[in-house]
Parts: sequence; C-alpha cells; structure tokens
Amino acid sequence: MTKKKTNNLRKRDISKLISFKLGFSNTYIAEVINDLITVIQHQTKINGLNIKNFATFNIINKNHRIGRNPKNKKVYNIAARKSLSFVVSKKLNNKIKNI
Repeated sequence: MTKKKTNNLRKRDISKLISFKLGFSNTYIAEVINDLITVIQHQTKINGLNIKNFATFNIINKNHRIGRNPKNKKVYNIAARKSLSFVVSKKLNNKIKNI
C-alpha cells in the first residue's frame, strides 16, 4: 500500500506566488494574507461568513459523546467542542471539476 503524496501549501508559499504574480514585496503580501485570515476568523466567530462564489464558513457546536478506540475497544468520553464547517460554493466546485 503506497501513501498518496499531498501537495500542501503554506502561507509562505501562497505569499511567494502572489508577490511574484503581482510584483509586490513578499513581506507586504504576507501581511495581507495574515490580515485576511484574521478577518475570516473574526467574522466567522461573530455570525458565520459567506464569501460569494468561494465558500461558506460556520461554527458548529458538537455535543458530548462516547467514543471507542477500535484497536483495544476502550470507551472514552469526547468532550463538547466547537468545529469549523467549510462548504465550497457550487460555482467554485464546478470550476475545480472542469480542470
């Protein structure tokens, strides 16, 4: 069984690509990306965020539940927590499928 190699992007990689394409400095683009992520985090915490033709971010409250370790069958309590929901827009999803 072979592992599928993933191509993960880091913020640093994204800022290099954008700075090369637009001609701005790498540090300036890195600040813009950090500011964008901060706005997304803040807006999502308030009441969710819908970016038209891109995606929707929402916070989901998950209840306390019981889980099991499949190897040794031990029962564990999984605490209540918040989780982030990310739903891609239909338009972006269709563009990705047609690549």
